[in-house]
Amino acid sequence: MSGEEEENAAELKIPDEFLKAKCLMNCEVALILEHKYEQLQQMSEDPMNQMSQVFEKSLQYVKRFSRYKNPDAVRQVREILSRYQLAEFELSVLGNLCPETVEEALAMVPSIKTRGRAHDDDAIEKMLNDLSLIKKFE
Repeated sequence: MSGEEEENAAELKIPDEFLKAKCLMNCEVALILEHKYEQLQQMSEDPMNQMSQVFEKSLQYVKRFSRYKNPDAVRQVREILSRYQLAEFELSVLGNLCPETVEEALAMVPSIKTRGRAHDDDAIEKMLNDLSLIKKFE
């Protein structure tokens, strides 16, 4: 993206370093932080001594706002969303916010329809249905 273009996430006009960056959903961050917390527990009798307040608050936040708790479900969500050739940013937003309708998905991530990909309403509806099935059976 050239320096003269204005950034616009709705059209996925964001700097290249962000387009290429790996974005994580809250549920993925929760798994990582929980693993780190377990390591801290094993290393110390009082893991709270080694855990910073930022770490603790971050863990609480991602646990609270994670839509998927089961590690298998988290993996399935990423796999399903990856099939649709979404940008990492789009994948993370959809995985975090879990829209229920095509209209909600397009309101949250308008770029899924505007980037020239073949995502018609039926394809978006199928993607959302696949995600809702994971949530239902989690």
